Amino acid sequence: MKKQIIIGLVLLAVGAGIYFLYKALDKDKLFTAMEVPAFELTDQNNKIIDNQDMLGKVYVVEFFFANCPTICPVMNQNLKEVDKEINHPDFGVISITIDPKRDTSENLKIHADRLGITNPNWHFLTGDRDYIYQLSKKFNIYVGEDENTAEGLNHSGKIALIDKNGKIRSRYDERGFPILYYSGLNYSDAEGKQESLGGVYHPQIEWLKEDIKKLLEE
Repeated sequence: MKKQIIIGLVLLAVGAGIYFLYKALDKDKLFTAMEVPAFELTDQNNKIIDNQDMLGKVYVVEFFFANCPTICPVMNQNLKEVDKEINHPDFGVISITIDPKRDTSENLKIHADRLGITNPNWHFLTGDRDYIYQLSKKFNIYVGEDENTAEGLNHSGKIALIDKNGKIRSRYDERGFPILYYSGLNYSDAEGKQESLGGVYHPQIEWLKEDIKKLLEE
């Protein structure tokens, strides 16, 4: 019994050593989660955009809607700051509306102009409602209906990061686990523990900027 315990402790120590050595050598490498789900939708310029069009570019994906009064303006503003800092021809943004009945291509064009979007790779996409809701499930980003909101809609503040080869990527957290998605929200604290629409902190947006730069160099 004592021998088995010793062997178990040795194996545990070896395993832990290998893990931490791997993390030390690979600390800047981003996790590869999965292939980006295939999509084909219409943008604000009435142009069909699909995932194949985005190959060769590093881009992010968010779900939003133009009439959202809460987190969408925050996410759009944070992504504008990302776009401004990255300022690269191979960087893009895919913003998929969850309210396609109101968010037609024409209305999304107005929305993009109001935001002052000039990046030709920032596509505000619309299409069939059921298709978009199924697409959100494939991304594993929550989208749904909420009778407690005036708009009757609700969604997550998650943002997916996709590399030039069409794979969803992310960094690891302090425990060594991949975060999978980045938060596009603001927080009242620098650690990103307490969400706040008026918060001045957005730590994961800063992570996103850093990781986009890494992927642009790959």
